[in-house]
Amino acid sequence: MAASIQSLLEEISAVEDPVEELQSLKTALLSIPVSALRDTVSGQRFDVIFSLLNSNQREQVELCVDILEHILMALSPEHLAQNYRAELQAGLNHPNETVKILALTQIGRMVEHPDAVTEILNNHDILRGVIHCIGEEKMAVAKQAIQSLSKLSHSKPGLDKLFQSDLLKVMKDVMATSDIIRYRFYELVVEISSVSPISLGYCANSGLISQLLSELTGDDVLIRATAIEMVTTLAHSQHGRQYLAQQGIMDKISNMIRGAETDPFSSLYLPGLVKFFGNLAIMDSPQQVCETYPAFQNKVFEMALDPDPVMIGVALDTLGLLGSTVEGKQVLQKTGEKFKAVLLRMSQLASSGATELRVRSLDAISQLLTLEPEQQTEDLLALTESWFLLLSKQPMDMIRNISTQPFPELHCGALHIFTAVATQPWGQKLMISTPGFMEFILDRSTGQTKDAKDAKFELVGALVSSSTAAEILGSQNYIHLKTYLREGPYYVSAVASVSTEGAD
Repeated sequence: MAASIQSLLEEISAVEDPVEELQSLKTALLSIPVSALRDTVSGQRFDVIFSLLNSNQREQVELCVDILEHILMALSPEHLAQNYRAELQAGLNHPNETVKILALTQIGRMVEHPDAVTEILNNHDILRGVIHCIGEEKMAVAKQAIQSLSKLSHSKPGLDKLFQSDLLKVMKDVMATSDIIRYRFYELVVEISSVSPISLGYCANSGLISQLLSELTGDDVLIRATAIEMVTTLAHSQHGRQYLAQQGIMDKISNMIRGAETDPFSSLYLPGLVKFFGNLAIMDSPQQVCETYPAFQNKVFEMALDPDPVMIGVALDTLGLLGSTVEGKQVLQKTGEKFKAVLLRMSQLASSGATELRVRSLDAISQLLTLEPEQQTEDLLALTESWFLLLSKQPMDMIRNISTQPFPELHCGALHIFTAVATQPWGQKLMISTPGFMEFILDRSTGQTKDAKDAKFELVGALVSSSTAAEILGSQNYIHLKTYLREGPYYVSAVASVSTEGAD
């Protein structure tokens, strides 16, 4: 096979318009099993294919990219570093984005390889080219470049090269091109900083993180909103949160929430501020965050009662996030009447209005009501029961009515609430005392989408796995539920299938 590849390469070199020959080479390469491809191509030189990239003929360039993609992936990163460095470097400056992405993908492979990465670290021009690709117009090119530099920074030599050589100046120069490009570099810096305290140290010493943090209070509200998203990502790691706390960023964001009331443009960045603290609460401690930054909790309640759908949506997601933990549930319960008003609002939103907000409201309610078996103390069971009963005079009927509406996402959202209460004894008692409820659970004709069948199956599974279900629901119902579980989510009874055929 190697000989026929060689002869095709010779044919390609000899003709003026090699599209047909390139197509033959591509077909030949695709016919070689992956396991044999490396041996077949590693002895060959593919300079002719690289040279054919320098063409205005789009079809020719695309064929060359397809061929090179196939060949280069078969070769080891070390082989590429030793034999194709110059070609890949040229690819970074090619006008066609697919060629750039091809070069960046292979450079990304090399920087992950312990021997090949040395070749890259010693090649200043390649790294400079990769940095310039982050400033490219096409986002796909920039993403691939960010990925390659992010991988490079996983080692100390890589961090030294990026942040302690004149490449740092190259980065800062490209960053200055525009707001969009600057934010791509912030994305890279946040990604690198998240890896370890050491990598965060390099990024902090470069001055790029303090530059990002200063944008939180900049004049442009859209830039401010993007900066908050980046800082939220930085807070995902423990060392990132420690750094932000040392820099006084939590206090700064809390003050921004307070100041938002007098800013007519605050709706553009306020959701981001609230999400920041919501994530912080889940990663650290809901109680600590809510007590230290009361402005956050007050703002969430305020947003839940706001007429603006964007504000309501963020409030719902944040309340669901907080209420998914026991500590968060207790923090919300402590606010007394304030939270009751919010819960009532959530119930109204779940029952009527825009579908998207209804779904988010149902999701938040199911998170608030979920209690794992090991968390089911008397106090916490009393808490979730009281919340459920606050939803409506007849909460079981209310949720079941939502589940019968012709929107699959509402149907599933309602079933998730029943699943949340299905493991709790009070929930099971309500189910057995609600006329027709067990029949509703066992009825396979409701909810015909895959998601709906999965959601119903999850509800049945939650009941069967509960240690109190058999006693509370009765042995007959429990046996039916176990049968349902054994038959699986997509079971169709023989009678049902016969009648369907007859109907056809």
